[in-house]
Amino acid sequence: MPLRLPLTVACCLALALATPVAGAAEPAPPAGDARLYAIGTAPSARRIEADIRKLVSFGTRHTLSETESDTRGIGAARRWIFEEFQRISRGCGGCLEVKYVSDTVAGETRIPDPVEVVSVIAIQRGTADPGRYVIMSGDIDSRVTDVMDYTSDSPGANDNASGVAGTLEAARVLSKHRFNGSIVYAALAGEEQGLFGGKILAEQAQKEGWRIEAVLNNDMIGNITGINGVTDNTTARVFAEGTRATETEEEARARRFTGGEVDSPTRNLARYVDRMADLYIPNLDVMMIYRLDRFGRGGHHRPFNDLGYPAVRIMETNEHYDRQHQDLRTEDGVVYGDTIDGVDFDYAAKLTALNAVSLAGMAWAPPPPAGVTIEGAVSANTTLKWTRPPTALAPNLAGYRVHWRLTTEPQWSRSVYVGNVGEHTLENVVIDNYFFGVSAVGTDGSESPVVFPGAAGSFGGYAATAH
Repeated sequence: MPLRLPLTVACCLALALATPVAGAAEPAPPAGDARLYAIGTAPSARRIEADIRKLVSFGTRHTLSETESDTRGIGAARRWIFEEFQRISRGCGGCLEVKYVSDTVAGETRIPDPVEVVSVIAIQRGTADPGRYVIMSGDIDSRVTDVMDYTSDSPGANDNASGVAGTLEAARVLSKHRFNGSIVYAALAGEEQGLFGGKILAEQAQKEGWRIEAVLNNDMIGNITGINGVTDNTTARVFAEGTRATETEEEARARRFTGGEVDSPTRNLARYVDRMADLYIPNLDVMMIYRLDRFGRGGHHRPFNDLGYPAVRIMETNEHYDRQHQDLRTEDGVVYGDTIDGVDFDYAAKLTALNAVSLAGMAWAPPPPAGVTIEGAVSANTTLKWTRPPTALAPNLAGYRVHWRLTTEPQWSRSVYVGNVGEHTLENVVIDNYFFGVSAVGTDGSESPVVFPGAAGSFGGYAATAH
C-alpha cells in the first residue's frame, strides 16, 4: 500500500525539493550553445585512425629509443607531431605557437643514464585572458613487457597513440574558433618511465605563472572491449582526486568542519566534463571515479595534481590488459600486444569530442569565480560571496550562478542565476544541509566549472600572469 503523507507534509516536501531562493536579479543567458553542439560531432574517426597508424609506423616510441632516424623511434615520432601541429597552425593563419618542452633526466630507476625527455606542445592563445589555460594531453611514448626494452617493436596503438591522435584532432577542430582563455594541446613524453614529460611541463607552467583552470589527460581512449568480456562504446571514465596534494594543515583543519573532501577543483572539473557529455555528446555517459587513478597505476595528470592544479584522467571504461605493456606474441591461443586492430576509431573520436567541448566551454566562459566564501551558521539563510575579475579578463561576463546539492549527491542538482553581483543569499536554505558553489556565466551562455567555497575548492585568483 503506498505511503500517503498529510497534505501539509507533502507540500513542505515539494517546496524543499524545489528551488527556494530569492528571485534572480535578471534573466539568465540562454542555455545550450550551437557552437558546442557542432564541436561535439566534429572530430573525425578517419583522421584519428590516420594519426594512430602513423604513430604506430615508427615501430617503437620508447623514451630511450632511437632519436636520429626519420622513420623509427621516439625522435621521429615527436618531429612528426611537431610538424603536424605546424600544419594545423598554417590552416588557422598561425594561431598555434608550437614548441618543444624538454629537460634532461638521469639517475632514475627507469632512466639511469642521461636522456633528454622532449614533449611537444601547441598553444592557442586566448584573446582576452591569455594567462588562463586549459590543457589537453596525450602520451607519445610506448613500451612492451620489459619497461627498459627500447628496441623491440612497441606499437602502442591504444596506449597511447589514441591520446595523442585525439589531441591533434582536438587542435584541428578548435583552431577554427577563437577563445577568451588559452588552450594548450600537449603530446607528453616519458610517461612510461616515470611521468617525466608531465612533470617538466607542470613545473615550467608553475614557474611561468600559468593560471591553469583544467588539465584533461587522455590515456587510452580507443578500446571498447575489456578483459572482463564487456564491450561498450557508450561510457568513459574520468578519474579525479579528492583533496589537493598541496593542502596545508590549516586548510585541512578548516575543511574538517566545512566539508570539501569531494569538492576539490579537480572533482568539480570532473563534474563539468560529465555535464558537457550530457549536454553535447550523443550516446556517451561519463563515469566519475573519485580516485586519483587506477590501483597501482599512474598517468600524466598526476604531476599537475602534485602542484595543486585541477587535472583529471579521461579514458575508456573497460581495459584489456592483454593489450597493454605486452611483447607482441601469441601464447596458448591468446594474442598479446597493443596493435591497431584493438582500437575503435569511432569511440576515440567520441572521447576526443568530449575533450573538445569541455575545453571550448571553459575557454569561452569567464574565469571561475575567485575568493568564494560562505556563511549562515545558526541561520535560516545561506550567503555566498566572491570576487569578480577585471573587466579586461572577462569581457563576456554576464553574471553568476549559485549551485547547491545534497551532501550525498554526486552532481550539482539545484541552481539559480543571480546576475552580475558579488554575493547572494539563499533564503530558507540551511547551510548545514547542502554543499554549495558558484560558477561564472558568459553572455553567450558559456559557464565555468563550479567553485566550492574556501581553499578546498578554489581554482585560484585573477592575478596577471606571464604568458
